[in-house]
Amino acid sequence: MQIQKIGSAFASRKLRQAGMVFIIFAGLMLFLCPMCSACTTTIVTPGASESGAMFVSHSDDGHLGDARLMYVPAEDHKAGSSRPVYFDAVSIGELPEYASFTYCRYTGTSRGPDYENPGAPQTEPLGYIPQVSHTYAYYDGNYGIMNEHQLMFGECTDGSKTDTDVKNKKHMPGPKRLFYSAELARVALERCKTSKEAVKLIGDLIDTYGYYGTGETLPVADPKEAWVIEMVPGPKDVPGLWVAQKVPDGEVFVAANELRIREIDPDNPDQLYGRHLYFTAEAMKWWKPEDGKLDWLRTVSKGEYNHPYYSLRRVWRLMTKLAPSRDFSPWVDDGFTTAYPFSIKPDKKLARKDVMSLHRDHYEGTEFDMTKGVAAGPFGCPYRILGPYDAGGDVSDPSKKLEGAWERPLSVYYCTYVFVCEGRSSLPDPIGGVLWFGNGKPSETCFTPFYVGSTAVAAPYKTCDARYFTRDSAFWAFNFVENWAALNYKHIHRDIESKRNQMEKGLEDAVREMDQEALAAYKKDPEKARAMLTEFSVSSANDTFLTWQAFGDLLVAKYADGGLNYPGKLNIEMGYPKEWRDATSWPHGPIKYDMPDKE
Repeated sequence: MQIQKIGSAFASRKLRQAGMVFIIFAGLMLFLCPMCSACTTTIVTPGASESGAMFVSHSDDGHLGDARLMYVPAEDHKAGSSRPVYFDAVSIGELPEYASFTYCRYTGTSRGPDYENPGAPQTEPLGYIPQVSHTYAYYDGNYGIMNEHQLMFGECTDGSKTDTDVKNKKHMPGPKRLFYSAELARVALERCKTSKEAVKLIGDLIDTYGYYGTGETLPVADPKEAWVIEMVPGPKDVPGLWVAQKVPDGEVFVAANELRIREIDPDNPDQLYGRHLYFTAEAMKWWKPEDGKLDWLRTVSKGEYNHPYYSLRRVWRLMTKLAPSRDFSPWVDDGFTTAYPFSIKPDKKLARKDVMSLHRDHYEGTEFDMTKGVAAGPFGCPYRILGPYDAGGDVSDPSKKLEGAWERPLSVYYCTYVFVCEGRSSLPDPIGGVLWFGNGKPSETCFTPFYVGSTAVAAPYKTCDARYFTRDSAFWAFNFVENWAALNYKHIHRDIESKRNQMEKGLEDAVREMDQEALAAYKKDPEKARAMLTEFSVSSANDTFLTWQAFGDLLVAKYADGGLNYPGKLNIEMGYPKEWRDATSWPHGPIKYDMPDKE
């Protein structure tokens, strides 16, 4: 079996290189199971932020996926050359014939030195499009993130009526369906400086070259303007369908695995749509002119992703945090509700730390608080481990029997990485754009800054293979700490929160100083400024990694064996809370020698 040969060869090489590593799960299962892409994403426009910056955030909730943050350099290209387009495993799962995997999204020479690995299978292109003479530098993850001109993307996966059906070979990737959203974002980052330019390019690529995979929402912004573009595969021979809408300045957009654009008005200058939309909707009998304005969500989607409130609970939570005065209800009639608007004006303007905080929530203080109840265990752990009995991966189907479901929080245990892009029009692009990046679960991570003027990523942040634990990877440093926190979440999370707040405050202060130093240098010598920004970004990330790794080591000793341990005073017994203890067999345990009553 080809997939086993590729996996075995790569595993052997990693074992030789890494030394002290161990296999954390069966590698073949990772190959055969599609990645769970279930993300939350936001846009905070300049008029809604304290500083006047534009923010785009994204949590990549993909289990043990490719956690690497990579730098793709700017490049000049020969006239008449072609740009290869690659398959994305985050779309429908791994297709080994293209050598694109969830643990390793791409290997080759087309995205710069960070992705080169001659000893591994080289990713094969699906096809080609004409290349441009010059492409811009950008940060890359499982989806394109942010380029040197402060163009920034978020992402979330949505269900649609036309999702690629691997079993029945429908809407499959190939020459007539070249693109998924991740590669579309990369092409836009390579070629565009503004959000509207990027939206128009992505739409044209879908119309011309076709789209496969799932429904997708891509927030896209520059420091002054923000748009949202949504797309689904086209039915039959239609290449793809898409719509886009501008986010009004002064408002915040949120999305969480459900298409968010609703009625399309051809006369609205703040909306765009693909050339196949109306003809296809009418031909498929999804919509007819006498229905009135075309409702994008109803036309191309079956409603909510996964199970009821999987998406809408997060949208509700974010909107109640942003504008509590609106008193939004968490309960709606169905997945097509119009109760939550496309965007919202917050009650107060948001600081950078507020944007980060949006992703760190488990519904604390609400009726859905995941730190409460029997499922949270004795120490209020908000993690809910998914199993085969949970709904997964597809749009809610009314005929599907759902026996139960966990609430889906914003900060979920299977988050691979989370980021906040910050764009500032008041500064030159290399200094104005900052990517705040954190590995692992948002509530247990520390955001570290990477200027878009930097030309390198610190080694620990571009090092990870989710199949093997290693000590040289930022992802594994953070993943270990969040897993250790599950031992005694109430106490360990308190330590994590204190540590991360201290570190993020220090990093924000350092960025403020670097802004001024780099700006002074930029006015005299832009290349010197870039060198300063690179040194700062790399050293800050290295310090974050080493500090967090040492912090994790400290937590091992402090909370070993269920106690609370300090130097000189070990195993301070904490035990279990009375409320939880009383709900167990403890009150009926062996406290006397008599045989207990059968009752």
